[in-house]
Amino acid sequence: MDGRVFLKTALGLLTFLAFTNVATSGKTTLKNIKSTDMDTLELTQEWDKTFPQSDRVEHSKITFHNRYGITLAADVYKPKNARGRLAAVAVSGPYGAVKEQVSGRYAQTLAERGFLTVAFDPSFYGESGGAPRYLTSPEISTEDFSAAVDYLTAREDVDPGRIGILGICGWGGFALNAAANDPRIKATVTSTMYDMSRVNANGYFDAMSADDRYKLREQLNAQRSKDYGNGSYERNGGVVDPVPEDAPLFVRQYHDYYKTERGYHRRSPNSNEGIIKTSSLAFVNMPILSYIGEIRSSVLMIHGAEAHSRYFSEDAYKRLTGDNKELLIIPGANHVDLYDNLDVIPFDKIDVFFKEALKGK
Repeated sequence: MDGRVFLKTALGLLTFLAFTNVATSGKTTLKNIKSTDMDTLELTQEWDKTFPQSDRVEHSKITFHNRYGITLAADVYKPKNARGRLAAVAVSGPYGAVKEQVSGRYAQTLAERGFLTVAFDPSFYGESGGAPRYLTSPEISTEDFSAAVDYLTAREDVDPGRIGILGICGWGGFALNAAANDPRIKATVTSTMYDMSRVNANGYFDAMSADDRYKLREQLNAQRSKDYGNGSYERNGGVVDPVPEDAPLFVRQYHDYYKTERGYHRRSPNSNEGIIKTSSLAFVNMPILSYIGEIRSSVLMIHGAEAHSRYFSEDAYKRLTGDNKELLIIPGANHVDLYDNLDVIPFDKIDVFFKEALKGK
């Protein structure tokens, strides 16, 4: 059989099977997406963020669900006195953080500039549902962004054709992965991005060898056995405290944010006992940025010139295609400066980028 004929036949079969599955399971699908089937979450109602509340923005707490049936908790920020359908941005990150820390600050600031924004706790984190707690999955973390888009498209005050996403630190990588897979996302910003697959599989600065990786797999799978026997999941301890004298500078910078009044939050894994140790297993085996070269929508990547993680953004940017992609390096800024330093975070640039990319037809 001719190769092109085979390909067309295979694609046709896959399409037929996909639509047949949807057609034959319609009732089940409908039942599973009813909001009444979501877990009931207890959401804190008082303002407990690490940043002050804006008097220019309406704030509310909501829930939505992803395709895995996990209920996510989120803060919605809407410009006061806004009229009509707005451009919207979903925000999450950093890796190991909660919405009361960095993502909420970004979301509220963008709402002050005219966007309807939602800052969400990822699955298994903070006020969101999902068990076991404090797990991180490359697929589910990516799915959470698309689930936020699901939610935004259903709001009457959002223009479904003008939705973007913003990911910070590890969620910058998940944002790129989501943008590659979800054409509903019309614009993506990453801030101080981590490629969590790369850092878990290769170590910082790609220092790990194949033998090192094998030893890591041995350790992590031994931990799996231990966890199963104990009936609980051991966590990685969060940001180290106290900081050893010989710790790298970036570890001290993490400590300065997560373990001090500046950024500490009681629900944040990084501020407390961390995430489940075996979360690394999936990242070692599943590269998340495989198809970012196929992103057709606009992308803005932001990183600090002095950040230890700068190479993640620079290398990912080289793989992007099209004339609607941009890498912005902030002179003098380190990784954590882009968490909360308002003199460093280029909100004017982010504002202009989203307004241009989400201006609609």
